[in-house]
Amino acid sequence: MNVQEYQLLTKKTAIYPQDTFLEYLTLGLASEAGEVSGVVKKYIRKDYDLDVAKDKLIKELGDVMWYWARLCDELGLNPEEVMEKNIQKLLHRQVNNTLQGDGDDR
Repeated sequence: MNVQEYQLLTKKTAIYPQDTFLEYLTLGLASEAGEVSGVVKKYIRKDYDLDVAKDKLIKELGDVMWYWARLCDELGLNPEEVMEKNIQKLLHRQVNNTLQGDGDDR
């Protein structure tokens, strides 16, 4: 499945208020990213071995992707363009030796 097919399919399971889609989807994305962090925390604490953590991360990263795809769709963004612009930004930082550090304009 490619990213545009995935984006289209997320519409079939999208249930949220349209008047607050931006807030709803952004909070959902942050929440699911927190769940990814929780799995890693429990792996570090030795609650899970790596195979169990991977199984859990597949589910949680899928949820992150769902919210990301819905945000792209609702905002009229092409997900491939979002990915391309992100990698261009990172490659530019690599050339400038600014991959590490903080701030968007480096």
